Amino acid sequence: MNRKPLWLVLFTGHCRFSLRGRVYPAILPVPGHAVFKGLTDRELHVFDLFEDEEYVKKTVEVSLADTSEKSLVYAYIWANEGDPDLYGEWDYEEWRKVHLKEYLEMTREFMEELGQF
Repeated sequence: MNRKPLWLVLFTGHCRFSLRGRVYPAILPVPGHAVFKGLTDRELHVFDLFEDEEYVKKTVEVSLADTSEKSLVYAYIWANEGDPDLYGEWDYEEWRKVHLKEYLEMTREFMEELGQF
């Protein structure tokens, strides 16, 4: 196995959850579920600066969605599995309608702080 940026991966054994009062989801280990995601090295660097102690950066095994090839990648896992603000499986369409605008503003402000925008 190798470690490299992946554009689309199947992240098995994990699920995204909604968080009350937050405009982003949390990823936690959940057998039988999967998450699709991929980041470039530059995006990973920004996440390293952005994510705080609420996340644990771990190396996890993933499968490429189009070939099932296995690889090791980094993932930010929500550190508090018992967080009372976790509820229900995260729904992208609901998030897009309710939180996208606020999330983009938060991201723009963060990138301006970094001098990246």
